[in-house]
Amino acid sequence: MKTIFKIVCILTIALTSNAQTQKSNAGLKGGYNLAAVSFDGETETGQRHSFHIGFYGESFLSESVALQVELLYSQQGYELKDNGGTFTQKLDYVNMPLMLKLYPDEAFFLEVGPQVGLAVSHKEEFDSSFGLFDTSQEFDPQNFDWGMNFGAGFKTESGVSLGVRYHLGLGSVYDEGNPKNRVWQFSIGFDF
Repeated sequence: MKTIFKIVCILTIALTSNAQTQKSNAGLKGGYNLAAVSFDGETETGQRHSFHIGFYGESFLSESVALQVELLYSQQGYELKDNGGTFTQKLDYVNMPLMLKLYPDEAFFLEVGPQVGLAVSHKEEFDSSFGLFDTSQEFDPQNFDWGMNFGAGFKTESGVSLGVRYHLGLGSVYDEGNPKNRVWQFSIGFDF
Protein backbone atom coordinates (compact mmCIF):
# COMPACT_ATOMS: atom_id res chain seq x y z
CA MET A 1 0.00 0.00 0.00
CA LYS A 2 2.80 2.39 0.91
CA THR A 3 4.59 1.54 -2.35
CA ILE A 4 1.50 2.43 -4.42
CA PHE A 5 1.12 5.71 -2.52
CA LYS A 6 4.81 6.58 -3.13
CA ILE A 7 4.44 5.86 -6.86
CA VAL A 8 1.33 8.06 -7.04
CA CYS A 9 3.17 10.90 -5.25
CA ILE A 10 6.25 10.65 -7.51
CA LEU A 11 4.09 10.64 -10.65
CA THR A 12 2.07 13.60 -9.35
CA ILE A 13 5.29 15.58 -8.85
CA ALA A 14 6.48 14.53 -12.31
CA LEU A 15 3.17 15.64 -13.82
CA THR A 16 3.40 19.03 -12.11
CA SER A 17 6.95 19.69 -13.30
CA ASN A 18 6.16 18.37 -16.79
CA ALA A 19 3.11 20.65 -17.12
CA GLN A 20 5.29 23.64 -18.04
CA THR A 21 6.65 21.92 -21.15
CA GLN A 22 3.64 19.87 -22.28
CA LYS A 23 -0.08 20.48 -22.72
CA SER A 24 -2.02 20.02 -19.49
CA ASN A 25 -5.48 20.73 -18.15
CA ALA A 26 -7.59 20.27 -15.05
CA GLY A 27 -11.30 19.88 -14.55
CA LEU A 28 -14.34 18.64 -12.73
CA LYS A 29 -15.97 15.26 -13.35
CA GLY A 30 -18.91 13.35 -11.99
CA GLY A 31 -21.38 10.69 -12.88
CA TYR A 32 -23.26 7.49 -12.13
CA ASN A 33 -21.94 4.41 -10.27
CA LEU A 34 -23.16 0.83 -10.47
CA ALA A 35 -21.37 -0.70 -7.48
CA ALA A 36 -21.27 -4.29 -6.25
CA VAL A 37 -19.00 -6.59 -4.25
CA SER A 38 -17.55 -9.93 -5.34
CA PHE A 39 -17.22 -12.57 -2.59
CA ASP A 40 -14.30 -15.03 -2.99
CA GLY A 41 -14.17 -14.21 -6.71
CA GLU A 42 -17.26 -16.35 -7.35
CA THR A 43 -20.45 -14.65 -6.19
CA GLU A 44 -21.32 -11.04 -6.95
CA THR A 45 -23.94 -9.09 -5.02
CA GLY A 46 -26.68 -6.89 -6.41
CA GLN A 47 -25.69 -3.40 -7.49
CA ARG A 48 -26.02 -0.18 -5.53
CA HIS A 49 -26.96 2.79 -7.70
CA SER A 50 -25.04 5.89 -6.64
CA PHE A 51 -22.68 8.62 -7.89
CA HIS A 52 -19.12 9.96 -7.93
CA ILE A 53 -17.74 13.51 -8.19
CA GLY A 54 -14.32 15.11 -8.06
CA PHE A 55 -11.40 16.80 -9.75
CA TYR A 56 -8.78 15.69 -12.26
CA GLY A 57 -5.50 16.93 -13.67
CA GLU A 58 -4.35 15.65 -17.07
CA SER A 59 -0.84 16.16 -18.41
CA PHE A 60 0.27 15.05 -21.87
CA LEU A 61 3.60 13.23 -22.07
CA SER A 62 3.40 13.21 -25.86
CA GLU A 63 0.79 14.04 -28.48
CA SER A 64 -1.14 10.82 -27.83
CA VAL A 65 -0.17 9.77 -24.26
CA ALA A 66 -1.28 11.46 -21.04
CA LEU A 67 -1.30 10.85 -17.30
CA GLN A 68 -4.38 11.81 -15.34
CA VAL A 69 -4.53 12.10 -11.54
CA GLU A 70 -7.99 12.29 -9.93
CA LEU A 71 -9.44 12.91 -6.48
CA LEU A 72 -12.99 11.53 -6.32
CA TYR A 73 -15.73 11.10 -3.75
CA SER A 74 -17.38 7.81 -4.71
CA GLN A 75 -20.48 6.15 -3.24
CA GLN A 76 -20.05 2.39 -3.48
CA GLY A 77 -21.38 -0.71 -1.74
CA TYR A 78 -23.95 -3.33 -2.67
CA GLU A 79 -27.47 -4.70 -2.20
CA LEU A 80 -28.70 -8.14 -1.16
CA LYS A 81 -32.35 -9.18 -1.61
CA ASP A 82 -34.18 -11.84 0.37
CA ASN A 83 -37.90 -12.70 0.04
CA GLY A 84 -38.82 -9.20 -1.04
CA GLY A 85 -36.64 -7.44 1.56
CA THR A 86 -33.38 -5.61 0.89
CA PHE A 87 -30.11 -5.13 2.76
CA THR A 88 -28.04 -2.18 1.46
CA GLN A 89 -24.43 -1.63 2.46
CA LYS A 90 -23.42 1.97 1.72
CA LEU A 91 -19.64 2.39 1.49
CA ASP A 92 -18.34 5.86 0.66
CA TYR A 93 -14.74 6.42 -0.40
CA VAL A 94 -12.33 9.17 -1.32
CA ASN A 95 -10.47 7.59 -4.23
CA MET A 96 -7.29 8.63 -6.02
CA PRO A 97 -6.92 7.00 -9.45
CA LEU A 98 -3.78 7.48 -11.54
CA MET A 99 -4.65 6.78 -15.17
CA LEU A 100 -2.42 6.29 -18.20
CA LYS A 101 -4.48 7.58 -21.13
CA LEU A 102 -3.81 6.67 -24.76
CA TYR A 103 -5.39 8.75 -27.53
CA PRO A 104 -5.45 6.67 -30.77
CA ASP A 105 -7.06 9.73 -32.37
CA GLU A 106 -7.83 13.26 -31.16
CA ALA A 107 -11.20 12.49 -29.57
CA PHE A 108 -11.12 8.83 -28.42
CA PHE A 109 -9.09 7.59 -25.43
CA LEU A 110 -8.34 4.33 -23.65
CA GLU A 111 -7.21 4.37 -20.01
CA VAL A 112 -5.74 2.04 -17.42
CA GLY A 113 -4.22 2.57 -14.00
CA PRO A 114 -4.15 1.89 -10.26
CA GLN A 115 -6.44 3.39 -7.65
CA VAL A 116 -6.17 3.77 -3.89
CA GLY A 117 -9.14 4.66 -1.72
CA LEU A 118 -9.96 5.66 1.84
CA ALA A 119 -13.30 4.61 3.34
CA VAL A 120 -14.88 7.75 4.83
CA SER A 121 -18.27 6.35 5.89
CA HIS A 122 -20.40 3.23 5.91
CA LYS A 123 -24.01 2.55 6.75
CA GLU A 124 -26.24 -0.52 6.68
CA GLU A 125 -29.94 -0.29 5.79
CA PHE A 126 -32.37 -3.17 6.31
CA ASP A 127 -35.87 -3.56 4.96
CA SER A 128 -38.16 -4.82 7.72
CA SER A 129 -38.82 -8.05 5.79
CA PHE A 130 -35.12 -8.79 5.14
CA GLY A 131 -34.20 -11.93 7.09
CA LEU A 132 -30.75 -12.96 5.86
CA PHE A 133 -28.81 -11.01 8.54
CA ASP A 134 -29.46 -10.11 12.15
CA THR A 135 -30.42 -6.42 12.01
CA SER A 136 -28.15 -5.63 14.98
CA GLN A 137 -25.05 -6.90 13.14
CA GLU A 138 -22.65 -4.24 11.80
CA PHE A 139 -20.16 -4.72 8.99
CA ASP A 140 -17.07 -2.55 9.49
CA PRO A 141 -15.10 -2.10 6.26
CA GLN A 142 -11.34 -1.89 5.95
CA ASN A 143 -10.12 1.72 5.94
CA PHE A 144 -8.14 1.36 2.70
CA ASP A 145 -9.09 -0.04 -0.68
CA TRP A 146 -7.00 -0.49 -3.80
CA GLY A 147 -7.36 -1.91 -7.26
CA MET A 148 -7.10 -1.32 -11.01
CA ASN A 149 -9.23 0.74 -13.39
CA PHE A 150 -9.89 0.12 -17.08
CA GLY A 151 -11.85 2.49 -19.28
CA ALA A 152 -12.50 4.37 -22.50
CA GLY A 153 -14.17 7.56 -23.60
CA PHE A 154 -14.40 10.59 -25.85
CA LYS A 155 -13.10 14.11 -25.30
CA THR A 156 -14.06 17.12 -27.42
CA GLU A 157 -11.77 20.00 -28.37
CA SER A 158 -13.72 22.20 -25.93
CA GLY A 159 -12.69 19.89 -23.04
CA VAL A 160 -15.96 18.03 -22.45
CA SER A 161 -15.42 14.31 -21.93
CA LEU A 162 -17.68 11.27 -21.67
CA GLY A 163 -16.22 8.08 -20.25
CA VAL A 164 -16.91 4.65 -18.88
CA ARG A 165 -14.62 2.92 -16.41
CA TYR A 166 -14.54 -0.41 -14.56
CA HIS A 167 -12.90 -0.61 -11.13
CA LEU A 168 -11.58 -4.05 -10.23
CA GLY A 169 -11.00 -3.96 -6.47
CA LEU A 170 -8.03 -6.00 -5.25
CA GLY A 171 -8.18 -5.18 -1.53
CA SER A 172 -10.70 -6.91 0.74
CA VAL A 173 -13.62 -4.76 1.88
CA TYR A 174 -14.07 -6.92 5.04
CA ASP A 175 -12.01 -9.55 6.82
CA GLU A 176 -14.61 -12.30 6.27
CA GLY A 177 -15.44 -13.74 2.85
CA ASN A 178 -12.72 -11.83 0.98
CA PRO A 179 -15.18 -9.36 -0.64
CA LYS A 180 -13.78 -6.99 -3.27
CA ASN A 181 -15.29 -3.85 -4.81
CA ARG A 182 -16.57 -3.96 -8.40
CA VAL A 183 -17.71 -0.60 -9.78
CA TRP A 184 -18.88 0.60 -13.19
CA GLN A 185 -18.57 4.39 -13.51
CA PHE A 186 -20.20 6.51 -16.22
CA SER A 187 -18.72 10.03 -16.17
CA ILE A 188 -18.94 13.45 -17.73
CA GLY A 189 -16.03 15.84 -17.30
CA PHE A 190 -15.39 19.51 -18.00
CA ASP A 191 -11.94 21.14 -18.32
CA PHE A 192 -11.57 24.45 -16.49
